Amino acid sequence: MSTQANNVKPALLVVKDIPINELEGWAISADQLSLQRKFMFKNFEQAFAFMKNCYEPIEEMNHHPDWSNVYSTVYVTLSTHDSGGITHKDIALAKSMNQIFKNIK
Repeated sequence: MSTQANNVKPALLVVKDIPINELEGWAISADQLSLQRKFMFKNFEQAFAFMKNCYEPIEEMNHHPDWSNVYSTVYVTLSTHDSGGITHKDIALAKSMNQIFKNIK
């Protein structure tokens, strides 16, 4: 059963339960409500390829990041909006994005 089907919100994680040491390059925001990372590439083509390759896991998880692209840099903020902060969904997407980043670099 999906969480959307039964309207159960993913459980919020407290900061001490966020495995930040497993999330290379990610940081917890100052308000402790999101994960943030800046991905840097050689050029726009690599940055765009990263965003394109993130599409499938994003859709599979039905978890859409707040992100922007400025030439060779992609800024990402992850937060589970309907829960009001960081959940396991954010951790899973951060790990997936890190793997895609490694594959493109």
